[in-house]
Amino acid sequence: MLSDFIKQHKLPENFRLTVKDYYKPLADRIFNQSKQADNAYFVGINGCQGSGKSTLTDFIASYLIAEYQLNVVVMSLDDFYLTSQKRQQLATDIHPLLATRGVPGTHDITALKETLSKLAAHETGFSIPRFNKATDEPFPESEWTLIDKPVDIILLEGWCWGVQPQTDEQLKSPINELELQHDLTGEWRNYVNQQLKDFYEPLYHKMDFWLALQAPSFDCVYQWRLEQEEKLKARNIGLCDSKIMSPAQILNFTQYFQRLSVQGCNTISNSADAIFHLGYDRKITDIPLTDVTTGSL
Repeated sequence: MLSDFIKQHKLPENFRLTVKDYYKPLADRIFNQSKQADNAYFVGINGCQGSGKSTLTDFIASYLIAEYQLNVVVMSLDDFYLTSQKRQQLATDIHPLLATRGVPGTHDITALKETLSKLAAHETGFSIPRFNKATDEPFPESEWTLIDKPVDIILLEGWCWGVQPQTDEQLKSPINELELQHDLTGEWRNYVNQQLKDFYEPLYHKMDFWLALQAPSFDCVYQWRLEQEEKLKARNIGLCDSKIMSPAQILNFTQYFQRLSVQGCNTISNSADAIFHLGYDRKITDIPLTDVTTGSL
């Protein structure tokens, strides 16, 4: 299974050590704790852009399926982004910065809530959305993930998933050039923070287990995100009307995420059940595991 996974994801051979030391023990821990659950077991995974959430969740799912014959579903908060048309309406009605996907308020949180409820109840016969970042639009519904049998474990990852809202004091001053130039009065960041508080935070309690991928600082996010975009570009050569970003656009794009990414780095480790501390090369430096059995975010 591991050899196939490494080949499929084009990973270096030393990934085997990461699996042995970190990923496999974590997956086994999730399995053991899920056995105590009466319903579907939810794992929330937080980490900034490019931190390796997708590779980690894909491995855990593949391992749990192969090792324990479970039905596991991987979900990303990114797949619930609103269409560009709906984001443009938000930009017109509330603030121009909301035209860009990313922050709380640019997701279809109603669809996410309904999906989590259906999964928790072991319902079948519905599909989970998928979002195409190369076109900046959802995939056609025919390409969504069909749930045709009850799911045992759900892995839900997202860059702001699990992040706590900020205080009024924290929201007062712009954090970067984007906010200084386009949100000097704080209308955008206050709206985003209120969305996080009212609609995202209540869903955190549906998670049974939380994992945080802890970046060393926000400085590394640009480089990590740039690598992601290069991979996306390689998978979509010849795509018409591509929305794949240039390095300059990525630099601007990451500023939308900075405030809550820093907030996550400063707070989520206080309540996560497990933490992967990452170096600038994204290698795990340690993983202190707590004895907590459920998330307390």
